[in-house]
Amino acid sequence: MRSALKAEQRPDGHWLFELEADATIPAEYIFLQHFLGQVDTPRFREIEPKIANHLRAIQGRHGGWPLFYDGDLDISASVKAYFALKLAGDDPEAPHMQRAREAILDAGGAAQSNVFTRIALALFGQVPWRAVPEMPVEIMLLPRWFPFHLSKMSYWSRTVIAPLLVVMDRKPQAANPRGISVRELFRGDPAREIYNMNASGSPLGAIFAGIDRVLRFSDPLRPRAKRQKAINAAMDFVKERLNGEDGLGGIFPAMAIAAMAFHVLGYDWEDPDYRLTREAIDRLLFARDEHTVTCQPCLSPIWDTCLAAHAMLEADVPVDSDSISRAFDWLLGREITEVRGDWAWRRAEAPVGGWPFQYNNAHYPDVDDTAVVVLAMNRAGSEACKPAIERATKWVIAMQSRNGGWGAFDADNAFQYLNHIPFADHGALLDPPTADVSARCLSMLAQLGYGRDHTVVRRGLDYLRREQEADGSWYGRWGVNYVYGTWSALAAFNACGEDMVAPHIRKAVAWLQRRQLPDGGWGEDCATYWSERRAETKSSTASQTAWALLGLMAAGEVESDAVRRGIAFLQQQPRQGARWAEDYWTGTGFPRVFYLKYHGYSAYFPLWALARYRNLMQSNERRVSYGM
Repeated sequence: MRSALKAEQRPDGHWLFELEADATIPAEYIFLQHFLGQVDTPRFREIEPKIANHLRAIQGRHGGWPLFYDGDLDISASVKAYFALKLAGDDPEAPHMQRAREAILDAGGAAQSNVFTRIALALFGQVPWRAVPEMPVEIMLLPRWFPFHLSKMSYWSRTVIAPLLVVMDRKPQAANPRGISVRELFRGDPAREIYNMNASGSPLGAIFAGIDRVLRFSDPLRPRAKRQKAINAAMDFVKERLNGEDGLGGIFPAMAIAAMAFHVLGYDWEDPDYRLTREAIDRLLFARDEHTVTCQPCLSPIWDTCLAAHAMLEADVPVDSDSISRAFDWLLGREITEVRGDWAWRRAEAPVGGWPFQYNNAHYPDVDDTAVVVLAMNRAGSEACKPAIERATKWVIAMQSRNGGWGAFDADNAFQYLNHIPFADHGALLDPPTADVSARCLSMLAQLGYGRDHTVVRRGLDYLRREQEADGSWYGRWGVNYVYGTWSALAAFNACGEDMVAPHIRKAVAWLQRRQLPDGGWGEDCATYWSERRAETKSSTASQTAWALLGLMAAGEVESDAVRRGIAFLQQQPRQGARWAEDYWTGTGFPRVFYLKYHGYSAYFPLWALARYRNLMQSNERRVSYGM
């Protein structure tokens, strides 16, 4: 197993596995090319049918497309996938298209799609612009104290919104060279449909919907000079953060909308910024085989590398081995050391430090990645890593929020009222502190020698205790779901020297034991993010079983029956190369909206759990001595 994971390492020392999203990302890649009118280029003529093959392959049994493997039909993903296939040339009377159309209409039709899907439909002239919220480009000129400002949103929101404001101001129409329409996906006339502007259904949402109507009425009255100034400000924001070949924010939606903004503003096709944006998008394409291509939402090399390094260290790969040395050398080369990113809007005094999630994303270091990188480097004890560890630690400490927790990219990014604006129907406009990221930061600090009496650690532990669910688990914001959050919390409590027989710890252990499935494994469905489905499971998975085992072992349950059965489950599961068989998704982008399949999770997490079990059983004491 260790050798198989080592074989996946790239020559320069890093690991990178496919990061898979639902149908919306590959569908939007097709949209972009048809929007730009680039459908007859040799490259796209080769790629488009391969993306279409992928979209057909992931169509659900219900006829539509889900947000995750074996999930329910999602109306927005289904509309985008159907539209993309029709753009790619699929006959609307083909059986798979008929099934999709019937499923979409049964679910209420395309008018019930979310805001981002309605924006795509408006760009192709399928719905009127009144179907989408009014987002004045003058938002770019608002002062920082204003209730609605980019600094109050998450990094992923601001990198999408800045170029989107330009596109929505110009209200362009896609080139759509094949003249494709999806009028058949609407139950009624799209021009007469009522489009929901209060997805939260709250009184505050109703107020914001009223403001939206006022803004729509005022659109022709806004001065052109101020509007142009705002457009310039938006593009300045974008250009400063283009991030070279890694693209705006390192994420596909921001890159794609930036390309549209360059296009609608009339940038020359070979303008360096425009060309670099398109090239960054193409770097996200992933060929499954010679017939199938998908588009990834982003790349995850830092995350894959630091987690793979943890698994290798646990599996007794020597810290001075070529594999570990190359991994750390590569990580050191990716440290952010100069750019003061958007996080400085709220933490101006903080030093620069940390690592991104992607290859490069200097404006947006990731707190979670940074903590996990430091944990691995500190465990290896490399002298060469100490300066980077010190810089990163200072930055992580500075990023603690007022409530004691940590968010992923910003501090105190918890302006919950913004999730009620019409544009935010996805409910993921913000980056508030979460239990899983906070647990990783506490684990890092404890492993570095920060004691429980240190103010930062004490406040973090208080936050983590407050976040425990009534049933004993912790919510998993960035992984599916309560197993992920509970493992993270138990690892942190153990690292910080918490009494592992304390009531809150035993309650968490009991929850994990109750959630073990008859086959000995653990598995939570992505649907557990809906409160009424929080106990849903379809199958044990290797990665979630590994998380549960790591959590139980951190709590001192090494010799328990639950751990023994979980280890047996992993040992019996089929594996190909480094990866255990795992169809179900265990990664979270935005709960209830966007999910991820980290193809590396089924490689390094099971190896990590098995190696830890072996190490603890061979040790004279059964206590986990590392933060993770």
